[in-house]
Amino acid sequence: MKYVMLVGDGMADYPLEELGGKTPLMVANTPNMDWVASNGAVGLVKTIPPGFSSGTEIANMSLLGYDPARYFMGRGPLEAASMKVSLEADDVAFRCNLVNLAVFGSQVIMEDFTAGHISSEEARQIIQDIDGEMGTETIRFYPGLSYRHLMVWKGGGALKGLESLRLAPPHDIVGKGIFDYLPKVGGEDGIVKLLTRSQILLKEHPVNMARMEKGLKPANSIWLWGQGRMPQIPTLVEKFGVEGSMICAVDLLKGLGLYAGLEVIDVPGATGYFDTNYRGKAEYGLKELEEKDLVFIHVEAPDEAGHSGDIPKKIETIEAFDREVVGAILEGMRKVGDYRVMVLPDHATPIPLRTHTPDPVPFAIYDSRRKRSWPAGMSFDEDSVKRSGVNIENGYQIMDIFMRGE
Repeated sequence: MKYVMLVGDGMADYPLEELGGKTPLMVANTPNMDWVASNGAVGLVKTIPPGFSSGTEIANMSLLGYDPARYFMGRGPLEAASMKVSLEADDVAFRCNLVNLAVFGSQVIMEDFTAGHISSEEARQIIQDIDGEMGTETIRFYPGLSYRHLMVWKGGGALKGLESLRLAPPHDIVGKGIFDYLPKVGGEDGIVKLLTRSQILLKEHPVNMARMEKGLKPANSIWLWGQGRMPQIPTLVEKFGVEGSMICAVDLLKGLGLYAGLEVIDVPGATGYFDTNYRGKAEYGLKELEEKDLVFIHVEAPDEAGHSGDIPKKIETIEAFDREVVGAILEGMRKVGDYRVMVLPDHATPIPLRTHTPDPVPFAIYDSRRKRSWPAGMSFDEDSVKRSGVNIENGYQIMDIFMRGE
């Protein structure tokens, strides 16, 4: 038996007035996901447990079968694993965004959590300079991709309050004043000082000066969040006896995949943005199935469209995911023996809110050995799958259902 998980990040949404009361999934042309829904098991799954933020790390940990309440230790350590940055037991890893802040009167606003989707080459130079100026024996900065980077506080787990700081994800506070979201208790002095020092350093940084000359947004601050220590979780081989691969352009998920025992496969042209190599992800996934039992393919683009509040782009990315990834996988699986394919978002990223929400999301599972047939008109969207009456409250159980064919 072969297993393929296809995740369209943030595809789920709310009914939109601009779309006549329909969601982007309902409007998009998705014949392949509709086929999976019409011929498989469907329902809604709640991937974000109560009390957790609606983060990609929480949702995808659930999808892979891990209860976040038991295993989640923070987003930073997952990014560290992907970047091959080793952590000691008492180290605390932080996600470090390069962001663009703007001043409006007495307020400092989170203008752009991606610093204008700064290139990896530009960002690497900035982060290396930040590490050179601000790095110490205990604090180090590591370059990642685009706006996504890492800071590690060596021995930070021994500092009172550092792990429990409430640090807002920057994509949740776009357009809002940052002062309300700076840490208020324990360890704030160090975090706030780091942010302030970065702003001084980056004000006239050569990369930013060059970007502004081109009319681009400067990366004029870092933003620290998602901190945590190294988690201890069983691999999918230990849980289900399967070996697999993860195909994804997001460091966070690559790290999660590594902890889960998956081999992380880099696909040329996979960017984590609208211009990603959709077809390449499917082709590499099919190649991996020649040797592996399971492939997890993640596409970030619909989530980026949701964060941007771009309705046409969200529809476009959903259709590209359906055509280039789901369609290509279904075609390729005809040459395989028995198989299961699961299609779903990890969470909702509604256009009106431009951020993640904990709403249940639709899923569809096709098993080549079990032929199902729903009434005419079944499609893959938030409204249609409700007809099944299936609601999975504990999202981490979806992996057990998928793997065991329940």
